[in-house]
Amino acid sequence: MRVVIPLRQSLGAPAEACVKVGDDVKVGQRIGEPGGFVSVPVHASISGKVTAIGRFPHPGGGEDTAIVIEGDGLDEWHESIKPRDDVESLTADEIRKITLNAGIAGLGGAAFPTHVKLSPPESKPINTVILNGAECEPWLTADHRLMLERPGDVLRGLKLIMRAVGADRGIVGVESNKPDAVAALRAAIPNGANIAVTAVQVKYPQGAEKQLIDVLLRRQVPSGGLPMDVGVVVQNVGTACVVHDACHLGRPLTRRVMTLTGTPVVKPSNFLARIGTLLSSLIEQAGGMSAEVGKMISGGPMMGIAQFSTDIPVVKGMSGVLFLSRSEVDERQPDPCLRCGACVHVCPMKLVPVMLEKLVIHERIETAVEMGIGDCIECGSCSYVCPSKRRLVHYFKYGKLLAAQKSAAAKAAAGK
Repeated sequence: MRVVIPLRQSLGAPAEACVKVGDDVKVGQRIGEPGGFVSVPVHASISGKVTAIGRFPHPGGGEDTAIVIEGDGLDEWHESIKPRDDVESLTADEIRKITLNAGIAGLGGAAFPTHVKLSPPESKPINTVILNGAECEPWLTADHRLMLERPGDVLRGLKLIMRAVGADRGIVGVESNKPDAVAALRAAIPNGANIAVTAVQVKYPQGAEKQLIDVLLRRQVPSGGLPMDVGVVVQNVGTACVVHDACHLGRPLTRRVMTLTGTPVVKPSNFLARIGTLLSSLIEQAGGMSAEVGKMISGGPMMGIAQFSTDIPVVKGMSGVLFLSRSEVDERQPDPCLRCGACVHVCPMKLVPVMLEKLVIHERIETAVEMGIGDCIECGSCSYVCPSKRRLVHYFKYGKLLAAQKSAAAKAAAGK
């Protein structure tokens, strides 16, 4: 087996290689050191020899530095990986340190470093931790499968997260079209734990953290704010599970559950895939394709990123890969905006997409920021309903990039 493990595995700074070509490594051994506070270390997902360190395709777009390991077939864990017998006595600081050392980033797709989320400032006390089990993105079923197979570990991970942030309440939000997952989680709630499992309406984008906070707690995160501003931390159910593995088993994040699906896929499946596994290998395991592929998307159809190669590796934030057949892909070019207001009606953040698009096109970025472009969660609802097929989310991503560049330039100028 061969894995290609990118050093960029989370939001923030990429890791820096701490091994060299020719080194022998074991499963769970650190091969990349975090590049800053908002960064995570990277670990080997197989045992074998480092054969290359260079630029390779990355599912986030373009190429990035990655470490290639040729497996030796032994699958031998590093000597430092040992179970703990003192989990119940771990302090909040110890849980955060374990989470950092395990290289855990959010498994819901955003891949935000988990130890950072577990470190809210003292001025923002947390009273509730919400686990996101909604999995509202169409086609994806990885979280559903995980909740069915490891409900106890998910909830034990939730308890650890609650301890890390000092919260006295935990809630798991699961869409009501997954009644088996709701039942499995409720049956696994530890005795005496202040944890509730709530079935929420099946509605996209119900899994967005601000929407989930609103529906479960009736708290509104302010514009430009974060969940911690209303006393909440939100984590994915998969993230809670790997927090459990790190604290109980001593295992860093070296594999994750992800969905490989779509109408051309012969055998759509959920895989417990090692970080760095090439997509081409998973396609083979799923029986290949039964029809010509028109588009390949890392993530779901609403928020995913189109890919150009099956040589991309599995990364920590990859919840799934969707394949669409040629007949399913609409290649029609956008028509002029009709001013119909459909995008305004569906926006979960109460924005005016039609106006934001125009502002970005004409690079009136300051006005776009004033109108809330930073609050866009890039859910894709506006683009989906647009009868003219305007590429609205693409403009909003570009607009936010320009806004960030202007902000950075202003800070740099002020510092001179």
